[in-house]
Amino acid sequence: MFRPFYRVQVHHRGRIPASGPVVVIANHSANVDGPMIFGLLGRRAVFWVKQEMFTGLAGVGLRRIGQLPVRRGEADRRPLTAAVAVLRGDGLVGVFPEGTRGSGEVAAAQHGAAWLARTSGAQVLPVVCRGTRRPDGARRRWRPRVDIVVGEPLTVATGGGRAGLTAATETLRAELAGMVRELDERRNNT
Repeated sequence: MFRPFYRVQVHHRGRIPASGPVVVIANHSANVDGPMIFGLLGRRAVFWVKQEMFTGLAGVGLRRIGQLPVRRGEADRRPLTAAVAVLRGDGLVGVFPEGTRGSGEVAAAQHGAAWLARTSGAQVLPVVCRGTRRPDGARRRWRPRVDIVVGEPLTVATGGGRAGLTAATETLRAELAGMVRELDERRNNT
């Protein structure tokens, strides 16, 4: 679907588990990151998507493919419990731990992905995407190169309480940030 608009290169697609519960975590710098990652997974995936996207035709499409609306900044357990149910059914849930689009460097992360992995026992699959974000003030580039790297599946430590959750969140954030740095270095050298 994106090939007419981007030159997409996916690295290590074979690392995507074919079955079992998986929490996919990814950096987030452009609106197309989610659909691109969704399309490469090769199995049904449910992503947390900001509530504002569930309007008009986009909302109809998101509901039809089973995506989960999230009200950012509000205490709402429904997306958490729905995602855990998907994982307990050996499904795949996608989360952008940054909680919003940004530079994609993963400077901060919310606790949701780590909580899901700890609660469900799911593996965590880190994925990084670069090349989708248009630099501020720049015009859209013609068919920009996009690199998507699938990392090795991880197991989240089950340390108890808030401190354990914070440590697990930082571990996942650091893994994604390191993968982004490595990919940026590789892209800058080619």
